[in-house]
Amino acid sequence: MSTQESWLGKFVDSLPQRGWFKFLSKYVVVPYWVWRDPKPKLAGGPRPSPQPSENVQRMMNLIMPLKDASPVGRAQATLAIAQNVDEIFDGLDNVGTVHFARFLILGDNICMISVYDGDFSNYIRDFIETIGSVFDDVIALVDGGDAMIPTNQNVETFIDWVHAHDLFQAPDFPTDLFGLQDAARGLGPDAPAHELMSLPRELILQLNANPNISLGGGYRAYPGFSAAQVRDKFGVGW
Repeated sequence: MSTQESWLGKFVDSLPQRGWFKFLSKYVVVPYWVWRDPKPKLAGGPRPSPQPSENVQRMMNLIMPLKDASPVGRAQATLAIAQNVDEIFDGLDNVGTVHFARFLILGDNICMISVYDGDFSNYIRDFIETIGSVFDDVIALVDGGDAMIPTNQNVETFIDWVHAHDLFQAPDFPTDLFGLQDAARGLGPDAPAHELMSLPRELILQLNANPNISLGGGYRAYPGFSAAQVRDKFGVGW
C-alpha cells in the first residue's frame, strides 16, 4: 500500500501558503465562520486544578492598557513603577507565594508578568490588601482603572478586572480547547461530539475571540542543583 500523498492532498496542504487563499481566508472564509459559529471569549489565567503539581509556579500575564500610550504616558507608567518599586516588591514578599514578578511596557500596555503558587484570587487579594494604596499610582494610569481606586476597598472588582485582562492560557493539549469552549457556552463536554479535523478551525475562531494568548502552561521545574551548591563545588563560596 502506497504511503505517498496524492496530488490533491499536496494541493490542499499548500493552500495556507498561497496568496490568493490567504486573502480569501482573511476577508471571506474566517468572517463567515465567525458569523456562523462565534466562540466565547475565554477567561484569562490558569484554570482550577485538583492536581497539587498543577497549582505551583502558575503564570499571570496581566496586560493593562494605558490611558495615554504616547511616549509621555509610557514615561509616566515607568516612573510610577520606579517610584514605588520597593513597596511593590515588599508586598510581593509578604504574599509569600510569588516566585518572580516583573513589569514590562509593550506597545500601548503596561504588563505585570509573574509566577506564583496556589489560588489566583488569593494571590491578587493578598497583594492588594498589602500594598493596594501604592499600586493605585499604577492603576490610575490604566484605562478603566479609576473605577477600582482605591483598590484595597474594591478588591473583588479588581480581582475580576485582573482576571479579564490576564491572558487566556491555551491548554497544553490542544484538544482540551473543545471542552473549554463547551463549558463557556453552557454545554456538556463533547456534546455534540467534536471531530479532530475541526480543531484547526476551532483554534482560528478562538484566536479571533482571544487575539492575545499564552501558549500553554509553560515549563515548570526546579533545578537539580541550587546556585549555592554549584558555587560550593567550584570552591567560589557564597
